Amino acid sequence: QVQLVESGGGLVQAGGSLRLSCAASGRTFSSVAMGWFRQAPGKEREFVSAISSGGGTIYSTDSVKGRFTISRDNAKNTVYLQMNSLKPDDTAVYYCAASKSVIATTRKDEYPYWGQGTQVTVSS
Repeated sequence: QVQLVESGGGLVQAGGSLRLSCAASGRTFSSVAMGWFRQAPGKEREFVSAISSGGGTIYSTDSVKGRFTISRDNAKNTVYLQMNSLKPDDTAVYYCAASKSVIATTRKDEYPYWGQGTQVTVSS
């Protein structure tokens, strides 16, 4: 069992930055890969970034490469998403998710545990 609580969302102007945090409970955090996904109004949930259990492997979708950075602090049971140069198209509810595997994956069906989501709104 893994419980995830997200924070850090908000309203920001285009070009601004936000850092999302996801605090995990349970002893399994350091043993599993973590991911960030987002869902915009009228669209399906899409992959954003993922990180392996030890942080050694990172995947990010092309639309955020160079702007978003995923990281984790296993001592604090927390995963982060640093978002820079935000665009209106980044507006979405952002979710963190925990895998049951140590291997990072881009597939949302391989993440059985999800946070409640945090709203990110980027104005033009």
